[in-house]
Amino acid sequence: MNTTVPQALSRRLVHLKPLARRLAVPAQLAVAALVLTLAALCLHRLAESLNIHALMRTARAIPGWRLAVALGLTTASYLLLTIYDVMALRTIERPQPYRTAALASFTSYTLSHNLGFGILTGAAARLRIYGAKGLTTGEVARVTAIAGITFWTGVFASVALALLVHHRPLVVAQHVLSLGVQHTAGAVLLALLAAGTLLAKRWHLPGPQAIARMTLVALADIAAACGTLYVLLPHAGIALYPPLLLAYVLAIVVALVSHVPGGLGVFEATVVALCPQIPAGELVAALLVYRIVYYLLPLAVALVLLLRHEHARWQRPAVLALKAGETMLVSLAPRAIALLVFLGGAILLLSGATPALPERMADIRGIVPLPFVEASQIAASLVGTLLLLLAPALYRRLDAAFLLTRALLLAGAAFSLAKGLDWEEALTLLAVAGVLQIARKGFWRRTALTADVMSGNWVLAMVATIALVTVIGYFAQTFPAYRGSLWWKFAWSGDASRYLRTSFAVAVVMSASILLAFLRPSRRAVLPDEDSLDVEATLRHATRSESMLALTGDKRFLAGPEGRSMLMYQIQGHSWIVMGDPVGDPADWPELLWHLRERADANQGRVLLYQVTPEVLPIAIDMGLQLMKYGEEARVDLSRFGLEGPPARPLRHAMRRAEREGAEFAIVPAARVPSLMGELHAVSDEWLRAKGQREKAFSVGRFDEAYIARCDIAVVRCEGRIVAFANLWKTAGREELSVDLMRHRADVPYGCMDFLFTRLMLWGRQEGYAWFNLGLAPLSGIEARRLAPTWARAAGMLFRHGEAFYGFEGLRNYKEKFAPVWEPRYIACNGGMATGRALLDLQALISDGKGSAARQQAGQRRREPH
Repeated sequence: MNTTVPQALSRRLVHLKPLARRLAVPAQLAVAALVLTLAALCLHRLAESLNIHALMRTARAIPGWRLAVALGLTTASYLLLTIYDVMALRTIERPQPYRTAALASFTSYTLSHNLGFGILTGAAARLRIYGAKGLTTGEVARVTAIAGITFWTGVFASVALALLVHHRPLVVAQHVLSLGVQHTAGAVLLALLAAGTLLAKRWHLPGPQAIARMTLVALADIAAACGTLYVLLPHAGIALYPPLLLAYVLAIVVALVSHVPGGLGVFEATVVALCPQIPAGELVAALLVYRIVYYLLPLAVALVLLLRHEHARWQRPAVLALKAGETMLVSLAPRAIALLVFLGGAILLLSGATPALPERMADIRGIVPLPFVEASQIAASLVGTLLLLLAPALYRRLDAAFLLTRALLLAGAAFSLAKGLDWEEALTLLAVAGVLQIARKGFWRRTALTADVMSGNWVLAMVATIALVTVIGYFAQTFPAYRGSLWWKFAWSGDASRYLRTSFAVAVVMSASILLAFLRPSRRAVLPDEDSLDVEATLRHATRSESMLALTGDKRFLAGPEGRSMLMYQIQGHSWIVMGDPVGDPADWPELLWHLRERADANQGRVLLYQVTPEVLPIAIDMGLQLMKYGEEARVDLSRFGLEGPPARPLRHAMRRAEREGAEFAIVPAARVPSLMGELHAVSDEWLRAKGQREKAFSVGRFDEAYIARCDIAVVRCEGRIVAFANLWKTAGREELSVDLMRHRADVPYGCMDFLFTRLMLWGRQEGYAWFNLGLAPLSGIEARRLAPTWARAAGMLFRHGEAFYGFEGLRNYKEKFAPVWEPRYIACNGGMATGRALLDLQALISDGKGSAARQQAGQRRREPH
């Protein structure tokens, strides 16, 4: 048998797996977007052809006995759903009392039906109930999986049977599927289900008999659920049930693909599109009542049952429960409220696009003047549009969005009453406003509207508003002809009409610009208090020499408890950039980093951890940050360092040659540094000119006399003149020694810097230091393999071929001669586009240009009295 072709095909499939994984999420998003677009088009066409008030009358006209039957079928459906869990628990051999299984099943399905994302919401409810009974997380996951398989087996079995028994051509989006196509598709789907049932044991699933029982239960459940909708149709005959069942189960699948919570709108649009034989008005009214009967009423019952189930636990730790509830509300409410506000805006726009009820217009004719009614109609539509625009800002938890949305909801309720006594809309908007007010603590991110009062944006808004009102009033009072007809006059010589319409468009654009300006992050960030921090006292707890960057004067600090620890950071643009690991007690590090993360989030900022060690990575992962390797740091073990043996031959050679040319090494204590400051400054300036560089900041020090005077200095003299120097970083416990600035004159002896480093390491070993830190080699040690991330491949290429920009590989080779231990250093950031923006801010911060926050901070510190 020739196996060459299958093996080659298998190898190709293996290579395609990574591509398939990368394309899976975009493909799902594309399908969801397509489904949402089609559903939106269907809903738009429905809105044009239907009258919301007529729909309400049709819904209210449904007889009471039909509602009673619908409630009975809903009860039967949810009772059948409880059997899913009973059978799943028996399958995993962990049976529970029916009361427990029924509670878990009912609450999980009501939550997943209404909120969507059943894998998360349903599993969370089951875990809460079954976990209290001793089931492990893995067992609850198996129950959830088996119940899900049961449900979807029933869905596809229902589709197959409906296609087989359907006796009329199926119309889908004006395309007709013949009976032959339907029956063939139903038979194929049924055969696939049968094959899957027979092969279930191979996939560690229940056996064929158990799956058959589960499928029968699922079929009965779906039949009852569809029957709930069926009995709400006032003129539905028995022949209508099979096509309605087919439309119902297909709508479930489409709603799942769309990822819309509860399939809201998508489910209804699909059912209407697949049932052209049912009058659209009757079907939409039945769907609205079905949404209440099958979704909202069970959800209310489930919440009551959950409250009763949790009552005993809530009674004991009452305070903790309240805090947990508040935390959950704050974390979850903005997303739900954003959806509600979006729907509220859509309701206002839909109401503005449909005619008002004549009887209600007659009621307000003698109460509200006609101009107010017309103005309220326009204002309500504008409020609806603004609510649609503000919904994403609410999702981002912006405080300005909360304030503006609350005002617009209240205004929209008033306009709904003024334009046609639409009290249903007004009550809906007021209810959303009430929920928004309850969850006000969830909108903590500061914006220019609340923080920059009387700033440029505020002044611009006031001037623009006053100017707009003045111009409109002037034209309205001075030129009566401008009051009405000119707005709608179109003519070749209609300059005045064009001017009015252009002015209105300019006003709309200006208002939108001002609204966006108010939603931008505030320039006045709320910062942690630094007054109580004694930096030098905290540095006594440092074990890494890079902690001495705290002395450069260009950083902000976040203090830990009792002065044992601190965190160095700076704010550049909207990036909160942390320099290295926190300093001091590692037990304080998580709290320090989380505190900064929360403060940055409150100010709409992003966090970047720069040059952190592997010890910080677990905290960064918990914080939801994405990791990138930045390079490797060279550390020399001074207990093993020496000039003996062949590996140290280049260092011995450099030492002897520098000494023959008159080089002398010395350590100058910090107390004597001010007397040498002029000579050191001259060396530094000459080095900068020769290199064509300027001072950097944040991640390195700068030649600032106040900073240099706080450090011991290693100098190299020739004939009594300083030709090279480096300021020392030393930890109090002698764990590590390092240097910051390393500068020399142009006429230094050959191998002068090798001489300086070698003598300094020998001195450090004699003084009892454990390590000497040679600093970072950027982009070093990054694996640029074919399957590595894009950033890693780019970094590897730059390391190997980027000598024109920076001596990446040469720097590593230079440090390699001292036989160091290489340790990785990382960057952690929010991920996505935020990483690129944060890295640009980091570059601006380190370059110490005019816009560098480090330069501004250092200048402010120099101006402060000492």
